Amino acid sequence: MPQITLPDGSQRHFDLAVSVLDIANDIGAGLAKATLAGKVDGTLVDAAFIIEDDASVAIITSRDEEALELLRHGAAHVLAQAVQELYPGTQVTIGPAIEDGFYYDFSRDEAFTPDDLEKIEARMHEIVKRNLPIEREVLDRDRAKQIFADMGETYKVEIIDQNIAQDEEVSIYRQGEWFDVCRGPHLPSTGKLGNGFKIMKVAGAYWRGDSKNEMLQRIYGTAWPDKKQLKVYLHRLEEAEKRDHRKIGRQLELFHLHEEAPGSVFWHPKGWTLFRKLIGYMRHRQDDAGYIEVNTPDVMDRSLWETSGHWFNYQEHMFSTQTEDDRVFALKPMNCPGSVLMFAQGLKSYRDLPLRMAEFGKVHRYEPSGALLGLMRVRHFTQDDAHIYCTEEQMEQECIDVVALVLDIYKDFGFEDVVIKLSTRPENRIGSDQIWDKLEAALENALKVMNLDYVLYPGEGAFYGPKLEFVLRDAIGRDWQCGTLQVDMNLPERFDISYVTEDGSKKRPVMLHRALFGSLERFIGILIEHYEGKFPVWLSPVQSVVMNITDKQAEYVAKIEKMLKNQQIRAISDLRNEKIGFKIREHTLKRIPYMLVAGDREMEEASIAVRSLGGEDLGVMKVDEFVKLVSEQSGY
Repeated sequence: MPQITLPDGSQRHFDLAVSVLDIANDIGAGLAKATLAGKVDGTLVDAAFIIEDDASVAIITSRDEEALELLRHGAAHVLAQAVQELYPGTQVTIGPAIEDGFYYDFSRDEAFTPDDLEKIEARMHEIVKRNLPIEREVLDRDRAKQIFADMGETYKVEIIDQNIAQDEEVSIYRQGEWFDVCRGPHLPSTGKLGNGFKIMKVAGAYWRGDSKNEMLQRIYGTAWPDKKQLKVYLHRLEEAEKRDHRKIGRQLELFHLHEEAPGSVFWHPKGWTLFRKLIGYMRHRQDDAGYIEVNTPDVMDRSLWETSGHWFNYQEHMFSTQTEDDRVFALKPMNCPGSVLMFAQGLKSYRDLPLRMAEFGKVHRYEPSGALLGLMRVRHFTQDDAHIYCTEEQMEQECIDVVALVLDIYKDFGFEDVVIKLSTRPENRIGSDQIWDKLEAALENALKVMNLDYVLYPGEGAFYGPKLEFVLRDAIGRDWQCGTLQVDMNLPERFDISYVTEDGSKKRPVMLHRALFGSLERFIGILIEHYEGKFPVWLSPVQSVVMNITDKQAEYVAKIEKMLKNQQIRAISDLRNEKIGFKIREHTLKRIPYMLVAGDREMEEASIAVRSLGGEDLGVMKVDEFVKLVSEQSGY
């Protein structure tokens, strides 16, 4: 007689063992119809899962967060069934749910064509309409291997041999006559998948990600609860394509990347202007918040990285070299050890704390060449790092101040929707549990004091301390992890740094690691896509372009350009012998905020005709009026 406790605390009693679907039916026919799966004592299970003992049960419908992964996993199975129905002899390998969709890897002699993908998607819709029951079976291990071997599914035999432990049961899921090895859980039937899916593309993928193995064909798809959400996602993809920072970066002449320096950015004059404006903005904010700025070496001895723990926890991502005198050096992947050495230089008193030490440090991290992506994933970048040294009593307030500063800065760039993640102690860590208790409590308490919501990520902290991560949502709804805040009592211990207390004794400081933009390169990539290259006036590399209508105004235009530059306005001129409409269109594509036109009338009246990037005619202005207009939009 299982007693079932529902999420609202209510209880239901049953005389016999009961399935998740039976419980849903007992609650109501509408809920039963909507049931996709269940959660039994916190574990996701099939709707047909039988419960024999007392348990806590939640019914999963399309409204629940877990439903999306179920849909996408189900879509992968329907995809595989469609492919094998259309192209007999194709072997299936693995097909997981992934972010925004799913994929399945296939072994087939012929390459899939765009026409094939259309046929496969159409067949998937047919399978959904069949509404085939999806049923779980458990097979004897040797029997399962024999069945797949007889079918010619050699990859499935290998998966059973290598991926399923000897003491683990081998389960398959059937949908009609088709079946696949899978741990599950799954949807109750193919009809529950609905029509919110689409096949996106085909690409190559090595079996088990090893280039020594066979190249398989990976078909990608996306799946959502309904067509409306699918349409929103496809629109977001179109917008993302239009906003691609690599394309816009070329159009606006901001930067380029080169094979001779993989993962490193060549900043052009306009892009470097943008870079310097960001650093200038951050310096201004940090000065106001009581930070001092330092700079530490890019290359330091291996022993330093051994002391910090990076050599043992991060070595595969570090660039290192050995000199003729047999010393091993590493390009810094992090700024923190150098900051600790700065703190250790000279005696520090409790009166010096909190000491907020900022650095725009160049760091180098090895990323696989296949992972590099424009400005978003690079090997050489600038971090807007800061390390705050404080007492334990000051730790929580410093955390509060950092979080407030981070959120206020993001607002200046139009990011109002920020998710905060709290990542706690990982399995591979340094320091005692007592220290970790203090550090995690400081971050959690700071968020509670500020009345800020957060998402908990157990085990995802850095090896030396727990952290907060700040995730921004951009103009088209994509999320970007940028800033971080980590609290650390382990590096001060490892480097044996201390300060003199009020009673003359020595004590370890707490060390806060803080980044606001994170990587400046990546943040610029995010900004390019967020603004679609239409930067705010204060940040735009070129704020205005002055254009003549005929050659008669050339000297006047040059004079206006000089006047604007003297007022610290970033201006250029366009004196080409082209029609003014052509010039305006061209500079609109360059996303210049203001276009200034000088004809005979403007020259006679010592004025300029002003047009905004959005096409608004702002009328004729005196130069000082325009300077005031831009200046009001250019302050921090």
